[in-house]
Amino acid sequence: MPDIPEVPVVPDGMRGLYPFLYAHEIAPDMMLSEVARSTVAKTAEIVRLRREVADLYAADLSACARAMAERFAAGGRLFTFGNGGSSTDAQDVATTFLHPPKGRPLPALSLTCDVAVVTALSNDIGFDAVFARQIAAFGRRGDIALGLSTSGGSSNIVEAFEEAVRRGLLTIGLAGYHGGRLAELEMIDHLFVIPSSSVHRIQEAQTTAYHVLWELTLRAMAEREVTAAGFPALGGDVS
Repeated sequence: MPDIPEVPVVPDGMRGLYPFLYAHEIAPDMMLSEVARSTVAKTAEIVRLRREVADLYAADLSACARAMAERFAAGGRLFTFGNGGSSTDAQDVATTFLHPPKGRPLPALSLTCDVAVVTALSNDIGFDAVFARQIAAFGRRGDIALGLSTSGGSSNIVEAFEEAVRRGLLTIGLAGYHGGRLAELEMIDHLFVIPSSSVHRIQEAQTTAYHVLWELTLRAMAEREVTAAGFPALGGDVS
């Protein structure tokens, strides 16, 4: 693999991350170099973090994909959920499985998309139950629940996983920092904790993780079909 560029020294705080916000404090001839240094530093950081996640979770990502493939093959469906930026990531996960850029579509639904349902549950019952109630309504044994939380501490994510476990769903969590409350549950089947304290880097690495998970799931399903047909499993393009 190509060498990762050495991380340049970036000043602490917001100015180091976003120098263009402080243009009035930085000489014009220095602005481009400040922005370039910040960009290179952030790029090198996410590359290193993605490699670290790959080293930590390669085997578990493969095992998780095989478990997902088994459930999809048996008619299972994927339900995704998250808050804020993780909500858009949950929608991206569902869209990737349901409307993939290549390969077969698989049944997936983001529980954050129906504004009427989300606001009704939030108003009538409480926001903590907004995903758990949907899991209770739609989920059945053999389905898959995938939740994303940067902090790992969101109550509605925790309650959704608790409901999913009660109903026999395969549970997959993506968190950051040290895993938060999700790491304390000890009942999530596959938990991928991104070891970073930066929300930006956590979400970027989570995006990589779930796209890898999607590709591995398609590959696992293709291998299941080849094996069922009486041929040895082969690697290769999953499309």
